Amino acid sequence: MAVNAANLVLGPATLYVAPFGTSEPLDSVVTPNGVSTPPGGSWVDVGGTDGGVTAEVDNTYTGLNVDQVLMEVGARLTGVSIKVSAKLSEMTLNNINSALNSISSIAQGTGYASMDVPVGTSATQPSYAALLIDGWAPMLGTGAPARRRLIVRKVLSQTKVTMTFDKKTQQALDCSWSAYFVSGSIAPMHIVDQQA
Repeated sequence: MAVNAANLVLGPATLYVAPFGTSEPLDSVVTPNGVSTPPGGSWVDVGGTDGGVTAEVDNTYTGLNVDQVLMEVGARLTGVSIKVSAKLSEMTLNNINSALNSISSIAQGTGYASMDVPVGTSATQPSYAALLIDGWAPMLGTGAPARRRLIVRKVLSQTKVTMTFDKKTQQALDCSWSAYFVSGSIAPMHIVDQQA
């Protein structure tokens, strides 16, 4: 088997967050300048990350067995789990609120902003979000770089927000988002690769 180095992928991504149901950019706008051309609308760039952005799809297959055969004769897909994780380096109130599934609202004053973290019954009803990841894809046939865009349409963050104040620890938000079913006609995750 011949190795095609153009199919190897390495490089950072830009992560955007928006409320669930936000209009998605057209597939046709995936271009190499995706980093400098944000998706617009309600999509908000979370800024710097530390350690990359990871998207994973974990399929669970349940084996089919019969008494007459010692090994499984087949399997059926019985579960799908989609997760996205990233360590957000920019400790803004907006990023903290996003990590908390937008359970808070941010108040702007003259020279300050504030956010209260609620713990009443309203906090049990978090707002779903959507994620958009602009990363790299295998190179084009011309040898030019190509972009890959992942849209995870309905997520909740399961984040422990930790703010350490000392002289050696850089603060970050260690976020892990789980995807959820959208509808029978809308897939929970959409992937678009730029091609020549």
